Amino acid sequence: MKPSQQQEIISRHSLLWLLIINAVILLPLYDKLTPWTMAICGICLVWRYGIFMGKVAKPPRVLVTSLALASALTLALVTSKIGLLNGLINLLILGYSLKYIEMRDRRDVRIVVIVGYILIAITLLGQQSFYFSTLLIVIAAINTCVLVSLYREDVKLYETARIGFSLIIQSLPLAVLLFLVFPRLPPLWLMPQMKTAQTGLSDEVSFGEIGRLTRSAALAFRVKFDGTPPSNHQLYWRALVLEDYDGQTWTQNERIKTLEANNLASSSMPAATGPWLNYSVIAQKSNQHWLFGLDVAFSDTADIIQLPDYRLYSTKSLTQTFRYSVKSFPSVPMDITLTDNVRNINLRLPELSNPRTHTLAKNFAGRYPNPVKRLNAMMNYFTEQAYFYTLTPPPVGPQQIDDFLLENKAGFCVHYASALTVMARASGIPARMVTGYQGGEWNKQAQYFSIYQYMAHAWVEVWLENRGWIRLDPTSMIAPERILEGFDGYFEGGDSYFIDSPFSTLRLRDYPLLNELRQTLASIDFYWSVWVLGFDSNKQEQVLHKLLGKITTEKLAFFMLSSLALIMLVIAYSAGLLRFSPDKDKISSAYLRVCRLLDKKGVSRRLDQGPIDFCHSVERQLPVIAKDFSLLTQYYIALKYRTLTPSGRKSTTKLFIRLSRKLQLKLIRL
Repeated sequence: MKPSQQQEIISRHSLLWLLIINAVILLPLYDKLTPWTMAICGICLVWRYGIFMGKVAKPPRVLVTSLALASALTLALVTSKIGLLNGLINLLILGYSLKYIEMRDRRDVRIVVIVGYILIAITLLGQQSFYFSTLLIVIAAINTCVLVSLYREDVKLYETARIGFSLIIQSLPLAVLLFLVFPRLPPLWLMPQMKTAQTGLSDEVSFGEIGRLTRSAALAFRVKFDGTPPSNHQLYWRALVLEDYDGQTWTQNERIKTLEANNLASSSMPAATGPWLNYSVIAQKSNQHWLFGLDVAFSDTADIIQLPDYRLYSTKSLTQTFRYSVKSFPSVPMDITLTDNVRNINLRLPELSNPRTHTLAKNFAGRYPNPVKRLNAMMNYFTEQAYFYTLTPPPVGPQQIDDFLLENKAGFCVHYASALTVMARASGIPARMVTGYQGGEWNKQAQYFSIYQYMAHAWVEVWLENRGWIRLDPTSMIAPERILEGFDGYFEGGDSYFIDSPFSTLRLRDYPLLNELRQTLASIDFYWSVWVLGFDSNKQEQVLHKLLGKITTEKLAFFMLSSLALIMLVIAYSAGLLRFSPDKDKISSAYLRVCRLLDKKGVSRRLDQGPIDFCHSVERQLPVIAKDFSLLTQYYIALKYRTLTPSGRKSTTKLFIRLSRKLQLKLIRL
């Protein structure tokens, strides 16, 4: 075997690190993998482990090539179902795994490592929380350890890990600098749409829809108020307005869907003299467009419009965490006047649907001609007839409202909101259902609210002459604690509504110390969302203005260059390149710098050890530099202890300095 070929053989040290990185790098991407992609990746991992243990041989190239072609063809066929971006990600992952089992030399390893870094970056398309990002930094460090192992075959596993992680840590200041000063440029291309399951509220609501969300402890959004926040019972986070009802399902009206499709706004911020609330919302990824705000909400954040039903709507799908500012005017009326078209829409009911509810509503209309008194009587009806609140109501038949209102008398917010809306319409009062979230969990450490999916709620808006749309919440008549204290207060002591989130940290709330820790960790993630994920061009300009005053090109260039120089000096010092000896003899200084670097690599020089004896130690422990260090030692002894002619000393000194620099660079790279 030729020496060059021998150097390219992958050591078992590198193979072990490759096994580790291959096992962990695909875990954050599991939700983007098709089942058969996961199966192929698993087979490749097991096969590589068999190769590592010497149980199986490497697959022939024809097999790997056939698998690659078959995978590419299959992905081309299913891309329309999973989305172009997901298809490309699956293709890259398959290429990564197939290359992993057919590696034959160090060049192949370097390719796998580079693709690994790309996969780590792709993972950030789906999740960018603080703890997830920290996990990706750890995975990047493990990937770096693979590279280190290619050139440090003689060191132990923990030493390779130390070097790999230290390289990542040393790169963080440079990353922070680039994060601060690199311009926030608009994208040069459109990202292919990723077909990912939508989360949160739906624009079609039936009796079981919100009940499904109440079993999820996933975070929906966070809110931080400027000043004193409202009380829990005032936190009605408006998301969707549902005006069409077919007897089974509530949906948005077509006129609203048309405005959404064309991104047409309808209202501007009122010149209101009443009180208002300023707050910022950090919405989690949902792959939907609707946003959240308290009545009546307006936002001047880019890509947000307000629709005629007083909802905030993002013109772009929320494919990542999105921060926006809101100003709400609680005292501003909604639609003092109502057009005939909107009135008819909100009075419309399907024929032959829920006849007994219609009869009940007409009785209310006959007894209470005044709309306000009629609505009060309807609200009180829920209390008088012994209804109760439950997340597991009995099933209903085709006449849903009749069965719930007059038979079962048990349900949650959608049941009560649907019943009141139908009764109001049947009695001649325009009404509609509103869905969103109610309440929030207060984080006293960072002073913000967390709103979770299980806080999803439905309520009713009725239209009254000279007052506009008024909110009524029939759930407050059945379970006032649900509104006053929030969902957590009503169901305190029982986490059965977390059935879809068995590992949620919210289960720790009953343990004070653990809950305090949970709140602290949540606060860290909140600040990460505010200062890192929300670091847009406006914030960048504010930070640079505080650091530099008036921002100019010259100041920005000087700041970047000086910061970069400082970072490089720190890295050079930590590598042992800037530790100068008080000895003015440049020969001794250069020799001692090499000795200090050798000490970092585990080859220490004793105080009683001479140059020749130390050279023998280096030859035994670091054979990869034995030849160069032996020659350096010869030059050192000649310069320090022999009589040389002026020309001979000059040429030997030049050779010594050149060789010492070469050795320093080689030791740094090891």
